[in-house]
Amino acid sequence: MSRRFLTGAVSAGLVLVLAACSGTTKNDNAGSGAQQSTAAANPNAAAKEGVKMAFLPKQLNNPYSDIEVSGGKEALGELKGEYKLVGPNDASASSQVSYINTLIQQQQDVIGIAANDPNAVCPSLNQARSAGIKVVAFDSDAAKDCRDVFINQATTQGIGEALAKQAKDLSGGSGEVAVLSATPNATNQNAWIDVFKKELAKPEYASLKLDKVAYGNDDDQKSFQEAQGLLQSFPNLKVIVAPTTVGIAAAARYVSSSSYKGKVAVTGLGTPNQMRAFVKDGTVKQFALWNPADIGYLAAYAGVALKSGQITGKQGEKFKAGKLGDYTIGENGEIVLGPPTTFDANNIDKFNF
Repeated sequence: MSRRFLTGAVSAGLVLVLAACSGTTKNDNAGSGAQQSTAAANPNAAAKEGVKMAFLPKQLNNPYSDIEVSGGKEALGELKGEYKLVGPNDASASSQVSYINTLIQQQQDVIGIAANDPNAVCPSLNQARSAGIKVVAFDSDAAKDCRDVFINQATTQGIGEALAKQAKDLSGGSGEVAVLSATPNATNQNAWIDVFKKELAKPEYASLKLDKVAYGNDDDQKSFQEAQGLLQSFPNLKVIVAPTTVGIAAAARYVSSSSYKGKVAVTGLGTPNQMRAFVKDGTVKQFALWNPADIGYLAAYAGVALKSGQITGKQGEKFKAGKLGDYTIGENGEIVLGPPTTFDANNIDKFNF
């Protein structure tokens, strides 16, 4: 996908509710971070071969996460590194901790993690860093004191603004909306929703009312039930905004087979393959996402660059990420992939992921 800035897409109103799986977090309770390396970055250093990088997504067998880590596997193949995938089957706050501890014992070089909770994973991640393991957060950030860099899909502010604009557009400018999120502690979801709420407090959104933020825990059946509950509890609901691939698919599935079809809009982030049928049957007018594989791909290149000494995670450092091109590290170690693509009936058949 092209690496443009999100700002233009937001101002043009093309970025639909958006998007994807990532953001920043407040980390008041993160605890003390591991000692950072004092070595200066050497952008001309050769990329090390044989780097062992383990990917720890929010949960296994999640369609979005599966696509993400496939990009990491591809990149490590290009870099002649060793790819490993581990993770829980549920997205609970503490479910990733035991896997981090095992990866430390296995002496991995890099851990790539999409955190279910920004702080719950902190002590273990800092143990890993103290052992010389580089930590790349991707998709959903860990507290900044617990990782070296964070791969973000787009800016948190841009995503939150896009969520609010899409809710306004699909509601006709007024009415009731609800959010169907992932887990209550999901870093990315909470950051987006916080911006979303601040946008709704502005005068131009005065006619829009947020009824509730519901949590489906990134579980299909739970998300389905929460969507059903929202519509039963709020009969005047106009839009369900689901910034999670599991949530948007579950909500669309419920609405598509109910009396709410054509009356309640469903939007958010999803993959074209999972949402194609709902777009074609008219349940979903628009949704958005970047190519999730690019997130994992960029995470792997960042991990190898860290282990090779090309970057240390400081703002302004630059590195190359294969087919994605050049990247510059931003504030707080954030590396922004780029803006999402909006999918609708006119373009969805052009994509296959």
